[in-house]
Amino acid sequence: MMMVFSVAPMEVYVDDEAKLTLHGLQQHYVNLKENEKNKKLFELLDVLEFNQVVIFVKSVQRCVALAQLLTEQNFPAIGIHRGMNQDERLNRYQQFKDFQKRILVATNLFGRGMDIERVNIVFNYDMPEDSDTYLHRVARAGRFGTKGLAITFVSDENDAKILNEVQDRFDVNISELPEEIDLSTYIEGR
Repeated sequence: MMMVFSVAPMEVYVDDEAKLTLHGLQQHYVNLKENEKNKKLFELLDVLEFNQVVIFVKSVQRCVALAQLLTEQNFPAIGIHRGMNQDERLNRYQQFKDFQKRILVATNLFGRGMDIERVNIVFNYDMPEDSDTYLHRVARAGRFGTKGLAITFVSDENDAKILNEVQDRFDVNISELPEEIDLSTYIEGR
């Protein structure tokens, strides 16, 4: 005799999925002034071990300037933004995906739908405008069940407000960046 079981359909809410994504990711913030961002970014890139990094900025101009500055400081960086034609964007995306460049400076254009397995650190150099954008950005790290680290620069009251909204909405605690971070929390196989 064969038994038949019926399974009720299950609803998955995006916020629940987002909570899972964010809870698997180590997240910190750094309070600093706007003019301290570059120095802090360079310090962190020097001390953190990374496979690949995505640094999110709020405008095309900032993307171009920061990618150039990183390159001048001998960081293997490339920029991608909406001001480029599609072929150039795809070419740069491919260079990053193929591990020819290990640091990608990007506008929100890169925040959705592009998955690079080796990305283990995401910086919000500029705070995203809302909690959805935050989620899409930081979810670039720690994809495919791997570990990841997200660091957000907070430079004014509006930045702090958005960070609080993220914590409330996704029930996650984003703490101040500690002096040292245990490698095993954001690098696989450590």
